[in-house]
Amino acid sequence: MNLFNRLPGFPQAPAGKERVVLRQLPRAFLLGTLLLAVPSLLARLIASPDHALAITTTDIYVISLIILHWTVVFTVGIAAFIIMMMKGPAYVADAYPLQEAETPDAAPKWQPHGRLPGNQAIGCSR
Repeated sequence: MNLFNRLPGFPQAPAGKERVVLRQLPRAFLLGTLLLAVPSLLARLIASPDHALAITTTDIYVISLIILHWTVVFTVGIAAFIIMMMKGPAYVADAYPLQEAETPDAAPKWQPHGRLPGNQAIGCSR
């Protein structure tokens, strides 16, 4: 049994910049993390131990920027992956017959709301 039935005659879109982005994400992840860690390392090398508050503040900012960077890289990766999947081949869904399907010759199963035939309102006794 074939789980995926490709749609015949569907043109597959050529690969675009999303593949380039996906290939560059690991490098951007590592280099961005290392570059964002530089201010914290410089603060520890340049500042004296008496400036503990400045070092701690720098560390907090650096950690928040690194987490933000990771989130952005992850989001860009998800977007590029979705675009890559959307450009792939199209698949045919299996037919799903409805149990309550209406046919042209069958009477409708629902009752109209509001007025009955003869201009009588529902719930009115005349």
